[in-house]
Amino acid sequence: MAKFISQETFDDVVRENIIEFSMSPNEAREETIKQFEAQDINLANIIKDLTINDETGVPILNECIHKLKSHIDDGIKLNENDLIENLKILESECKKSIPHRVMAAKHGAHEILLKIIENELNLPESSRNIDLMVYCLNAKTALTNKYPDIFDDKSLKIVIKILDTHKNEINLISATLQYLPKACVLHEINRQNIMNANIMNYTKPLVKNPNGKVVKDLCTLYRSLILDDDIRVEFGKAHEHARQIASEVLIDLTKILSEHDDVNVLSDLILTIASLVVRQEFCIAVEEEGGLEQVFNLMNKFPNEVKLNREALKLLRALGGHDQVKNKIVQKGAPPIIYNILDSNKENESVTANALACVSTLTLRVKENSAAFFETGIAEVIIESMKIHPKSKIVQRNAAWAIRNMVSRSREQCEHFLSFGAEELLNAALQEFPAILHDVKSALRDLGCKVDLKEEWTGKAEIKIAN
Repeated sequence: MAKFISQETFDDVVRENIIEFSMSPNEAREETIKQFEAQDINLANIIKDLTINDETGVPILNECIHKLKSHIDDGIKLNENDLIENLKILESECKKSIPHRVMAAKHGAHEILLKIIENELNLPESSRNIDLMVYCLNAKTALTNKYPDIFDDKSLKIVIKILDTHKNEINLISATLQYLPKACVLHEINRQNIMNANIMNYTKPLVKNPNGKVVKDLCTLYRSLILDDDIRVEFGKAHEHARQIASEVLIDLTKILSEHDDVNVLSDLILTIASLVVRQEFCIAVEEEGGLEQVFNLMNKFPNEVKLNREALKLLRALGGHDQVKNKIVQKGAPPIIYNILDSNKENESVTANALACVSTLTLRVKENSAAFFETGIAEVIIESMKIHPKSKIVQRNAAWAIRNMVSRSREQCEHFLSFGAEELLNAALQEFPAILHDVKSALRDLGCKVDLKEEWTGKAEIKIAN
């Protein structure tokens, strides 16, 4: 039977090797590992890469938590600089790994950070140390990252109070908005609790904040609230949350596309809008608010910005889920814009895959849309994309979708695609990626090529029916 030791026992031996035998932290750690392995001790549960104070032999994570705890509970007050320095150490150590965060939480880091912020919020508003609260929130963000179970009702109440009383403190608001998404990832109950706390009442006014960083952080929060990634919950409320958020801020998010110049902020805005258009009426709302024209303007203005164009293509595809909006996207000039984006970024796998998927959506079951794209000369670029990315399953699959949807009701295009080598490329994709067999064979079929179709199941009637 394997033998185990506690983290404390391991740390004590490391400390002894440093203090008693004057070893360096690395030497002490290596010697301790050898000692325990020689005794057949299983060290799988031990954090072996803790940063050690070479004077005391104690992990600096333990030391900083102890100092913060003494500051809060024992009256051993730290001056502001020392307090902030220990908060920075805590944040830095928690960023290293989940075991570091679990260990920090085990030593009471979560409660200590809450207490420091709570003490500040209990002071008159004019006397609160904003910088101190920002450093605490940064440490809480690092502590909660992929470890959301420690987020509790007290954490939520503190967040709400900050958002309610410090609307003009940009750094504090930004730190709060960065903290909340960490509590949402992989935790459905936290997401529901945050939404049930009427978070929209406190965040909706921030949409029109001129500071791009606040808007970007806000977009991240909204997207985190519509995740569906918690396997512990059978049925989540991702769609319901998306509907609630979209009803409150979708139009405002669309309006402010013209108010920002930062490409990263614009990319996040576009991605968030695409994530929220989960109902037909939302697609119409974005179109009626001028969202299409704004997205086209940005794609024309930043043709070589990979991130922005990738998100813009996702948005156009999402909006194209509504047939009426899909036709308007094409009628208002999307084909030449998408052609230019695909042609100038065809070396980029991500943009290429999203552009091809967008073409497939906008040409689905609409002959006029297919003709509009064909006139731009996009057929040749689609084939070139397949040649450039022969090992990309997603590019090959999306290209097959685009070809199939373009030619399915426009047979006159088939010869053009075939003249560029579509049949050979599709057959090569068929051999390379059996998982997309159905998609590729559909494209070959609609191109009029020879396709070997396999009959998956043949029934045998017990009683034959006579004519």
